[in-house]
Amino acid sequence: MTKTMKAAQIHKYKQHHLELNQVAIPAVGDDDVLVKVAAASINPIDLKTRDGRLTMLLKYKMPLTLGSDFSGTVTQVGQNVKAFSVGDQVYGRVQKNRIGTFAEYIAVDQGDVALKPSNLNFEQAASVPLTGLTSYQALVDIMHVKPGDKLLIQAGSGGIGTIAIQIAKSLGAFVATTTSRKNIEMVRKLGADQVIDYHQENFEDVLFNYDFVFDTLGGKALENVFKIIKPGGKVVSLSGIPNGRFAAEYGLPLWKRLAFSLATLNISKLERETKAQYVFLFMKPSGAELNLITKMIEDGAVMPMIDRVVPFSEIQSALDYSETGRAHGKIIVTMD
Repeated sequence: MTKTMKAAQIHKYKQHHLELNQVAIPAVGDDDVLVKVAAASINPIDLKTRDGRLTMLLKYKMPLTLGSDFSGTVTQVGQNVKAFSVGDQVYGRVQKNRIGTFAEYIAVDQGDVALKPSNLNFEQAASVPLTGLTSYQALVDIMHVKPGDKLLIQAGSGGIGTIAIQIAKSLGAFVATTTSRKNIEMVRKLGADQVIDYHQENFEDVLFNYDFVFDTLGGKALENVFKIIKPGGKVVSLSGIPNGRFAAEYGLPLWKRLAFSLATLNISKLERETKAQYVFLFMKPSGAELNLITKMIEDGAVMPMIDRVVPFSEIQSALDYSETGRAHGKIIVTMD
């Protein structure tokens, strides 16, 4: 096997254009599998990492290969690996301190990998790990959604929204979502019960007494969800600011806990006024939960939505398109 590979890297934060460099193939630890990457997906966290917007939570050495999730074929296993063999077709989301799926190979802990759903190709499979795990952890682990619960999912036609709607419906929830007029039919087909065209009306004017909100927008939209949440409800956000409670759970130093507490004073005030809970979600890789998502996919309850597939040589165009916020579903990069 060759000892080097192509990888898409940055050499400093806020470097807009990725460089395709020849780098060493990652070393394989005792608990790792080495995967020849077939496809990877573009996620908002890639842009946030590139632009240095996560440095309060994560700091990386440069040069840095970006990319968080993948699908591909196992080419080597560490000596402690029992669940996977060379030749297995797998998918996964790597740990945050081991990102680098925008490359021809990735070494990943066996606990963060699952066998690829048998009814998906590599491109479809690569679209699932980050968005699927994020949605699952929000809806199942944090909200504990049950049949009949009322749930608002912001931005239903996006990468998170398209899979979150399907998982929520499989759990029996009543799902409302926001989108633009051209995507109304698509999100209805995914299972949304109530669709709000955000160009025509504000969700806070038409929804009320909701059990849960899954916020993917942050900012004013996040503040407005407290107008529809019922007492005892939960607001789970990917795009808001981490609060002091999250900082403590994440093990951040005291000064960062205080900084995040100050930055979220208004959100904390809204929590008290509405008797609801705000949870900032920083998803965790999990091969075990991916196996549960695999079953949903193979049973037909969930099907990934892909906006476009681009070759690795054009990865910059994929990032630029992601930055527009116009993608309907996921943007996939293929390594072939």
